[in-house]
Amino acid sequence: MQSYGNFIGGEWRAASEIRPNLNPSDLNDRIGDYAESGTAEVALAAEAAAAAQPRWQATGIQTRADILDKIADEMFRRTDEIGRMVSREEGKTLAEGIGEAHRSAQIFRFFAGEAMRNMGETAASVRPDLAVEVTREPLGTVGLITPWNFQLGIPAWKIAPALAYGNCVVLKPSELTPGSACMLADIIARSGLPEGVFNLVMGSGATVGQALVDHPLIDGISFTGSVATGERIAASAVRRMARFQLEMGGKNPLVVLDDADLKIAVDCAAAAYTVSGQRCTSSTRIIVTSGIHDRFVAALAERVAAIKVGHAFDPETEMGPVVDEVQLQKDLRYIELGKSEGGRLVVGGELLDRPHRGHYLSPALFAETTNTMRINREEIFGPVTAVIRAGDYEEALALANDTTYGLSAGICTGSLKHARHFVRHAQAGMVMVNAPTGGADYHVPFGGRKRSSYGPREQGTYARDFYTCVKTAYIRP
Repeated sequence: MQSYGNFIGGEWRAASEIRPNLNPSDLNDRIGDYAESGTAEVALAAEAAAAAQPRWQATGIQTRADILDKIADEMFRRTDEIGRMVSREEGKTLAEGIGEAHRSAQIFRFFAGEAMRNMGETAASVRPDLAVEVTREPLGTVGLITPWNFQLGIPAWKIAPALAYGNCVVLKPSELTPGSACMLADIIARSGLPEGVFNLVMGSGATVGQALVDHPLIDGISFTGSVATGERIAASAVRRMARFQLEMGGKNPLVVLDDADLKIAVDCAAAAYTVSGQRCTSSTRIIVTSGIHDRFVAALAERVAAIKVGHAFDPETEMGPVVDEVQLQKDLRYIELGKSEGGRLVVGGELLDRPHRGHYLSPALFAETTNTMRINREEIFGPVTAVIRAGDYEEALALANDTTYGLSAGICTGSLKHARHFVRHAQAGMVMVNAPTGGADYHVPFGGRKRSSYGPREQGTYARDFYTCVKTAYIRP
């Protein structure tokens, strides 16, 4: 069994402690043993990144762009291989894994271009003998803490802009899915990036993540994960005045109005079960007006019941297992809670036997729920979705906004009036019309409101707002 250590200061370093990485589709498949690090490894990585920062910051934009292009080139060449690892260790279908690998390569390609476009401004001063220049400089050394559900895509959309804008990086991936991060680190290691510019430290969030947040050489933290962890990171970062960016949970509404195209609405709602419902943008609250409610529930129940659950590598599989036993038990507890609260479990929510021992759960759909139920208030992060009945559009909009989260929201309707009104009044950072709430393009901003996000947006040109500092210079000729 191969063991994988950390990548620090341009070299792979063996770990004194390891953690097994198991395939959730087949628990007899031990992918490898990965580093279980401590605070000492974090300190080494932070010191390596800080030492490399002056040189990398001074590196020309063409060199940065060329390196990011080289990373993208290898990722494109190896998309199937990388995607297979993504699916093997997380449980998403092979099509989803390969798609994530391809998208990750596109992200590096995009930011190779952005490295060349970090433009400044000039302005006239109110004092006639001065000129004004506004430029952007790298933030410095950044700690990136990423989750297990998009274990390649989210590191890509943090690492690529960080490097493009001249920052050095310490990446802490989820301890549940370290294999994809190791593959990405191996590609980055061969890209020509100077030693210490990129570092990988694996281990638990409680130990490695917290040490990264607290380290005085780390100038900023970009985090994607739970609200509770995000709150702790914010408190720690504020104490030492480090910059932080948080992408957290969601309880995303999909409003379906009476005039919606039923097929489109069902397609949008069923998309909530992609990646086994383990995506922060999934539509977990489906708010349906009375005129279409019964037909919609019947059609969606038929669709959900037909979803083929199986091994991630099986070409017939439409939904893989959930990521681990902890998540599986959490999903089951919420299913029981939904029933005890008075919701009607229309279909699914059962443990499944498959030829390979894994964390298999049939996708669950609840109906006859209210927005006060815990299954509609708390993020489950599994294949569990609930339908809420609304009398009309106004009630549906109020229900959609009645949440502490504000990441994504969607509406299915044939009415341009209602669509435009919803876009303006939905309290979410991203709004979809007649499209699933999950999924986002890499060239436009990603992020939410309320307890879903804090700080500058990720992705697109907006990414530079976190990874750069603005400097205003006054110059007398």
